[in-house]
Formats: sequence, structure tokens, C-alpha cells
Amino acid sequence: MRRLTSVAATGAAVIGLASGLAACGGGSSSSSSSSSTTTSTTNTTRTTASSATTGGGATTITIQNFAYRPATITVKAGSTITVKNQDSATHTVTADNNAFDTGNISGGASKTMTAPSTPGSFPYHCTIHPFMHGTLTVTS
Repeated sequence: MRRLTSVAATGAAVIGLASGLAACGGGSSSSSSSSSTTTSTTNTTRTTASSATTGGGATTITIQNFAYRPATITVKAGSTITVKNQDSATHTVTADNNAFDTGNISGGASKTMTAPSTPGSFPYHCTIHPFMHGTLTVTS
């Protein structure tokens, strides 16, 4: 009888713990998902507004939280641009007109590319995640 009581108590404890964790996980997941979406939208808005200008030499575009940072960048023709992917997902930096394409950049990896030699504005995107956008402005 003692063993049966012990098994019943253990079973009840496991069920109670599982129910509690499921309730916490469900509420927390909804909250995180909602916060994550809000944060992502806010970050994307901020990122779009940010820009960087460089007089030549090396410049860096960082990919973080499925956004380019800065989203707008100005460089001299022929400048070296380093792209650092800080996400765990693979991304690309591909000009809308195919003037440049980094190819796949694995999560945690970096690649370098050369800015086009022709001045102009070059909108770019991620071919894997088409909602990701940026603009590279090239000056002479």
C-alpha cells in the first residue's frame, strides 16, 4: 500500500509539474513571439533610417535579427565591403539589378565584396529572405 501511495504521489507531482510548465511555456512563448515581432518591426524601422558613409577603404554591413545594419550605406566606387552575418540563418546581399551578389553567407560567417565601379544607387535584398532590404549608394 505504501508503494502505491508513493507511485500515486509521484505521478501527481509529474502531472502537476508538466501542467505548470506547459502553462508557463505557452504564455511565455506567446509573449516572446509578440515581443519578438514588435522588436523586429521596431528594429527594422530604426535600421531603415540608419545610414553610413565612408570615404573609401573598408566598410561593414552587419546582418542581425534578419536586418541589414546599416540599411543604407554610401561608399566610393571600388570600395571593399565586409558583410558579417550575426544571425544563425544563411543570408545573401544581392543587388536588385544583379550588380553584386555575395552568394550564401552562413550564420556566423563573413564575406567581402567590392562595390560597383559605376556610381549610383543599388537597392539590395536577401534572396533567401526577400523581406530584407537595403541600399548601397556608390559615389565616384
